[in-house]
Parts: sequence; structure tokens; C-alpha cells
Amino acid sequence: MSDTDSFIDEVSEEVRRDALYAQIRRYGWIAVVAVVAIVGGASWNEFQKAGQRSAAQATGDTLLAALDTSEAADRSAALAAAQLEAPEAEIVRQLLLGAAQQEAGEGAAAAATLNAMASNPDTAAAYRDVAAFKAILADSEGLSAADRRAAFDVLAQPGRPLALLASEQIALMDVAEGDTEAAISRLQAILLDAGASAGLRQRTTQLIVALGGQPEELPTAAISQ
Repeated sequence: MSDTDSFIDEVSEEVRRDALYAQIRRYGWIAVVAVVAIVGGASWNEFQKAGQRSAAQATGDTLLAALDTSEAADRSAALAAAQLEAPEAEIVRQLLLGAAQQEAGEGAAAAATLNAMASNPDTAAAYRDVAAFKAILADSEGLSAADRRAAFDVLAQPGRPLALLASEQIALMDVAEGDTEAAISRLQAILLDAGASAGLRQRTTQLIVALGGQPEELPTAAISQ
């Protein structure tokens, strides 16, 4: 290689180096901002997770403290006054409060608590049905038989999460009213439903036999569940 070629290569390398440095000086701040954003985002994410863990722990401690009383009336009062740091635990608090109120003999108050939860559009549909179901059971004296049946009929519609349990309650109402044939028919339908749990099938079978009926033979697939 001649001296001229060597000189040209050195000049070319120097030009490329200068161009690279110029690009770094011009756009290097973008890389710095990107690094800061990544580090800052990760730090903020960890901060949020730590806050959520702390709120969940504090909420759990609050609920456990409220439940740590021997008298149902005291538990009811403590749960009603509890301040929760984790808003998503409000569903749990309302269900516990309704149960405590019912245990304390405050059926109307329990029904009011649970119905408020059931009518809240911000509550997930499955939890609304659970609350509505428990409210009907809690307000056994405040609702007429017709109103109870109508309320359970709504929950017993196909596709509802508690449809089979609500249908079971209607069958029990049929039994109480002396309509054995209707009760057995409804219980047979529950027994053969693929979504029925083992416990529900056992209760249903026992009740059918107690009413003088013959339980339908379960499909093989249902027996294996």
C-alpha cells in the first residue's frame, strides 16, 4: 500500500469518527432519556407493587381484627366501621358484614347490605348474584312466599352462576307448599344438569327419595365428575 493510500485511509477513518461523534452529540440525549425512562418505569412499577402489597396486608389485618370478636353484633359493628386500604376488598367486607348481621338476628339489615351490593353496577355480575341470593335467604321474614319465588326465579334462569342453587331453593318452596310433583320434577332436572356439583347431586338425590320419587339415572359423564 502506498503512502497516499495509507493517508487516504487515515483521513477517511477520521472523517467517519468525527461523523459518529457528531451523531452521538446530536442524538445521544435520546438514548439517555430512554435509559432514564426504563429505569424510572421499573422503579415506579416496583413502588406500585410494594404499595399494593402493603394495602392488601393492611386490609387483611383490618378484616381479621373485625372478625376476631365472639359476638356477632360486635363483628357486624366492626365490619361496618372498618376502613379498607384496598378498595377491591369491599366485596369481601360486604359479604362478611351481611353474614354477621344475619347471625346477629338482623335479617333486614343483612338483606339491605347485600341488596345494595347486588344493585351496584360496579360489582361483577357473579358477585351481584351471590349477594342477591344471600339477601333472599337473609330476609326470610320480610319477603312473602311469592316475592321469594319471584326473586329465586330470576337467579334460576339458564346461564346465571347460581341457577342450580336457586332452582333448589324453589324446589324446597314447592315442598313447603305441598306441591311434591313440582318439587320432584325440578329436582330431577337439577340432578341431570351437567353443571351440578357432587354435593348438590347428593342433596337432590336424598330429597327425591325422601319425597317418594325415584332419582333419574345419571349419565356416565356426570357420574365421573
